[in-house]
Amino acid sequence: MNQEIILEREVEAIQIPSGDAITLPQGTPIVVTQTLGGSFTVATQAGLARISANDADALGIDEAEVQEKKEYINKLKDAPLEDQVWGQLKEVYDPEIPVDIVNLGLVYDCVLTENDNGKTEVNVKMTLTAPGCGMGPVIAADAQARIMSLDEIEDAQVDLVWDPVWSQDMITEEGKMKLGMI
Repeated sequence: MNQEIILEREVEAIQIPSGDAITLPQGTPIVVTQTLGGSFTVATQAGLARISANDADALGIDEAEVQEKKEYINKLKDAPLEDQVWGQLKEVYDPEIPVDIVNLGLVYDCVLTENDNGKTEVNVKMTLTAPGCGMGPVIAADAQARIMSLDEIEDAQVDLVWDPVWSQDMITEEGKMKLGMI
């Protein structure tokens, strides 16, 4: 990490913080700045971008490294479903901050409801560190996709809310430790 890499092939990425889709051409020099939550935050000459773990090969990153990051989730397979959902949410990161959305205090509510089919629906209310962040829909979609990856989940809704306004006081002790705040 933090060494220059030349993209081995063209990749689709999400520009940070606008959330716009961009294409990074083969041969683009990048620096990987964060590898959390199954995606890669990279610095380019045009600014920051997020690249999906599906494109790890373009970065020259070994698939075995990506697989290791999934071990935490596999450990939760026998846990209660609510714990599995929270575990999935802990794998979602703001691409500019090396702390997951749960420990950042961005998840305000997570409700699991069993429907008539015996399957579970999940409704999450979360916020962002800044209301104008263009990555909000991308982060919410990441959270939804993570929850939907659980077999017992039939539907997941992740809503961005702005009340109460997020503040640093909402960061958990674990999050503050990772950020060097305590």
